[in-house]
Amino acid sequence: MTPDQIAELRPRLGEFAADMLGCLARSDQRATGELYLRGLLTDGRRKSMQPMAERLGVDHQRLQQFVTSSTWDFTAVRRRLSSWAAQAIGPRAYVIDDTGFPKDGPASACVAWQYSGTLGKTANCQIGVSVHAVNDTCSAAVDWRLFCPESWDDKACDDPEQAEKVRRKRAESKVPDDVRHIEKWRLALDMLDEQAEWGSPRLPVVADAGYGDCTRFRLGVEERGLDYVVALKAGTSAHPGEAEPVRPPRNGGRGRRPKPHYPKPASSLREIAMAAGRDAYQEVAWRQGTRKTKGNPSAAMTSKFAVFVVRPANRDIPRADDGTLPAKLLLVEWPDEANEPTDYWLSNLPADTPIDQLVDLAKIRWRIEHDYRELKTGLGLDHFEGRSWTGWNRHVTLVAIAQAFCTMVRLDPKQDAPA
Repeated sequence: MTPDQIAELRPRLGEFAADMLGCLARSDQRATGELYLRGLLTDGRRKSMQPMAERLGVDHQRLQQFVTSSTWDFTAVRRRLSSWAAQAIGPRAYVIDDTGFPKDGPASACVAWQYSGTLGKTANCQIGVSVHAVNDTCSAAVDWRLFCPESWDDKACDDPEQAEKVRRKRAESKVPDDVRHIEKWRLALDMLDEQAEWGSPRLPVVADAGYGDCTRFRLGVEERGLDYVVALKAGTSAHPGEAEPVRPPRNGGRGRRPKPHYPKPASSLREIAMAAGRDAYQEVAWRQGTRKTKGNPSAAMTSKFAVFVVRPANRDIPRADDGTLPAKLLLVEWPDEANEPTDYWLSNLPADTPIDQLVDLAKIRWRIEHDYRELKTGLGLDHFEGRSWTGWNRHVTLVAIAQAFCTMVRLDPKQDAPA
């Protein structure tokens, strides 16, 4: 936003910041928190502390002290943000994803040479896992976890000397002792648990194949009583829904009877989708886009989809006593211009769920791309130059609040959205 826009919106920002930061015990902390938000919202290429302080006309040490060494609980602030999102946005789903934070050196908390889907390569970076409350038109990043690689977990080191180096590194970056290397999908489940503890609405979970292809993640979502629509890779194994296991006879009538099993090997999702043929696919529209054409004056986004009942085949999936694997819905997209299906989603929603509802949930993940673009390009999500674990968590929380404020302004019909 320009300085003039900030000045015009200053009363609203003050009120919003007071609500989001109301759990901070001290008035000077709340005042500096609002100042930090103004720095994030004000135009400028870099949203690290020194450039923001120069634009705000304050000493950058004030911002630095607030983020890195002041005593305030970012988890309590996120809880307020999640509560605001539930009321203001009316979310339809939680979308899980992760993003990379490129770094130049080795000292920032949990930085490592690791693959980042955001960067599209292996690089020296931090990885943040996030949960977003979304609907078709807006969203909010309501929770975060900083992924801890094995190289930052001294308890995962077999070499005592190396373990001691890792402990020193963790101490310098103030990584809490209970922050250990666990998989990203487990971090996502932890955040879903946190949403439940906060009294947030129970919503379907949406995720890309990085999470959807993980059987234990899907099982974890189901164990929490939540629905999901998650992307899968074409090569994932499954049996058709009508397949039934058989129980072989005892060998010579003696001994323990063999367990039931499916007589045919599992197929890939691609094989199941291709076998149905193009006639099984129907056109479905899921939202309005921005590119209007003569043939599509409403800019409706459409493609061809089909739904199948399948039984994903994996040794981690519990089977019934008769050997049956659980039936799930498989949503497949096969655009007219493509030679074969392009996208696959698995869902545990009821079998009679309308196809347009499945498509809406599968496609709602586009909000994440918008979120990360706005959070990074406009609000400086990955501009934090501090090294501490606490500083990273506070910075991403404040950036999420700044984005929520922009969303609030857009939703208010009495106020033009900021550029």
